Amino acid sequence: MAVEAERMRVLIDDLLSLSKVEEMERVQPSTIVNLNEIIRSVILSLAPLSQEADVPIHFENAVDPLHVQGDDGQLRQVFMNLIGNAIKYAPSKQGITIQTQHIAQDLLLRSPAYQITVADFGDGIAAHHIARLTERFYRVDTHRSRAVGGTGLGLAIVKHIINRHRGRLNITSTEGKGSRFTIILPQRRDTNTL
Repeated sequence: MAVEAERMRVLIDDLLSLSKVEEMERVQPSTIVNLNEIIRSVILSLAPLSQEADVPIHFENAVDPLHVQGDDGQLRQVFMNLIGNAIKYAPSKQGITIQTQHIAQDLLLRSPAYQITVADFGDGIAAHHIARLTERFYRVDTHRSRAVGGTGLGLAIVKHIINRHRGRLNITSTEGKGSRFTIILPQRRDTNTL
């Protein structure tokens, strides 16, 4: 009963979070944040989960500082979700990799941008699932998602947060070789490039 109550609490929290994000989606954040600080903080918060799963986290940071217009709490939620998922689905000892990169001119965003990729080396996801991963309650493997505590709302929340930040989310995966979740966010307008 306690396990089911906790699962229900997590589901309600995710539904409330998604509702709040959707409500704010049209209002672009105006605060300047350093994504590197957010990512380092999330890695520190997830260290116990990483150690318990025996999945090391490798942060390959090519850009510092990494300033964007953003909502600190929402961006923290994005990386908690992506890094937390990668830890849950990565094989023991394989580890996950987080990489940052500067893009001089992103064609779709029509501006300089930063790219952050969270990659795992797990089972991967079949191609026909990729387009649906950000749908509410969509799960590739319902049994495994329940076993690791998924609600099927995490990537929907990530997608709406990234939309609010005028960015985009790309997901690529190869079965048996792992998955890559890439976020591209516009660079803060008045920041000098590398």
